[in-house]
Amino acid sequence: MNILDLHPWNVTYKEAIEIQKRLRHRVILKGLGKKIKYIAGLDVSYAKGADTVWAGAVVLAFPTLVKTEEKWSRKRVSFPYIPGLLSFREIPALLDVLRKLEVEPDLIFCDAQGIAHPRGLGLASHLGIFLNKPTLGCAKTKLVGEFNAVGERRGDYAYLTYQNKVMGAVVRTRPRVKPVFVSPGYGVLLAECIEFVLETCSAYRIPEPIRQAHILVNSVRCKGS
Repeated sequence: MNILDLHPWNVTYKEAIEIQKRLRHRVILKGLGKKIKYIAGLDVSYAKGADTVWAGAVVLAFPTLVKTEEKWSRKRVSFPYIPGLLSFREIPALLDVLRKLEVEPDLIFCDAQGIAHPRGLGLASHLGIFLNKPTLGCAKTKLVGEFNAVGERRGDYAYLTYQNKVMGAVVRTRPRVKPVFVSPGYGVLLAECIEFVLETCSAYRIPEPIRQAHILVNSVRCKGS
């Protein structure tokens, strides 16, 4: 997988903010324009009270959702946990994992925000720029924005707006279960993100690519690998 080298990761809080402001203008949102054969889910698990993270990637065939490949990586992190700056803490470990993949995904699901972010550059968008590859964010909680009530049926959604712009959608993936917060990361449109999230959620609230990555990283963390 071709990964760009856009900036260092060992930066200060102020430098991280400036990098986000600069890179947000490189986010491209457009229709996928091709058949999606493979999708990947990414997740990161933390060791409690330590500076170690386990990052994982699981590749699934689409639309069957059959697991094709999984990789993981263990890495020490130095950037602190700061809401809105998660990418500086997690992307270096995720890039390590993505370099290991033999099957290149056409679309990547991130357990994070896309453009629904104070500076329009959540982890999914930031990662998409590095990869020049379609990414979407599907988070369990809201970072920014306002939305109207979401219907209780599977597939119901409400637009998430921030600073008078539609930045994502609040999507009900299971009846009467808390919705998820979906936003485009890079190279994909919001309508497509909603469609893919719903197509990859069946028995669970979370899309299967992210769920499988979550299982993977927690498994290797618990084993102390």
